[in-house]
Amino acid sequence: MLIDFKNLNVNQLPSETEFENKIKGFLKEWFSEIETVQVQTSGSTGAPKVFDIEKKKMIASAEMTCNFLDLFEGNTALICLPIEYISGKMMVVRSIVRKLKLIITEPNTKPLRDIDCKVDFCAMTPLQVENSLDKLHLVNNLIIGGAAVSESLKKKIFQISDELTDSQRIFETYGMSETLSHIALKQIFPDPEDFFTTFENVEISTDERGCLKIFAPHLNTEVLQTNDLVEIKKNNQFRFLGRIDNVINSGGAKIFPEQLEALLKKEIPREVVFLGVEDEMLGQKLILVIEGEKSHDIIDKIAEISFEKSFHKPKEIVFIEKIPRTPNGKVNRIELKNLL
Repeated sequence: MLIDFKNLNVNQLPSETEFENKIKGFLKEWFSEIETVQVQTSGSTGAPKVFDIEKKKMIASAEMTCNFLDLFEGNTALICLPIEYISGKMMVVRSIVRKLKLIITEPNTKPLRDIDCKVDFCAMTPLQVENSLDKLHLVNNLIIGGAAVSESLKKKIFQISDELTDSQRIFETYGMSETLSHIALKQIFPDPEDFFTTFENVEISTDERGCLKIFAPHLNTEVLQTNDLVEIKKNNQFRFLGRIDNVINSGGAKIFPEQLEALLKKEIPREVVFLGVEDEMLGQKLILVIEGEKSHDIIDKIAEISFEKSFHKPKEIVFIEKIPRTPNGKVNRIELKNLL
């Protein structure tokens, strides 16, 4: 289904699938007299919750992204993310705000499978991008969110760079439900960056723990305190180090699992997760969980990796058939820990 927001009549929209019905339902909610819409959090860092967001703040967020990516009336966008979450809702709101033509694709792991036309703008999860490499040349502006973009995925994108054009841009996003999707972008292609750059009118700082604080009054009237450890460069750039609630304390040493995972993903083409499990002697024992069948080649490769610290080397390696994820593609560390 394609929705042209320049000539929209919600009641005349066809809705053959459940996903199309949900989008039609959201549009009716959006164009109603109620000033807020309900958004569900992913539950990747705690219990999922539902809260109300003012439409005018969602419009402000949409304007920021559209301005940054130079999206104009008549451009095409593609939605392939669940409409229950802020990521999916904001794709629709951006289309409303800029009068885009929105292509509706069922959220799945291969969203570009049936697409054969050029798309000006699309948002995907890393897993969706991984399964769409053969068709990325169709997307002019791609933003990747929901989870960190692995080093191995970045490599794969550059391996197909001959198929991409210089005008195509791919970004990693930083944001959450409370910031109405992303408030910062980091370019992956064609010019890879190390730091996220915030949008205009977004102020960042850190608390005494080194965790990011965000003040974006047009999106949220309160200062948003995160549990994300960051390194700030200038006033509008930061590097994500890891979540403080994921930090592993092993024998008194603090270990940032996200950094170790990024290191391993340069060498291993699989999903990997570092966890700390209770240990009488160390407090927490560092273990490595790898998705897929057990492989002695991978175990040998890990043994050869030069870790910065000796305590970064996992005490145990566990292979698991499938690492649990939240509905929007994030690794569910809480559920994974319960499985071990």
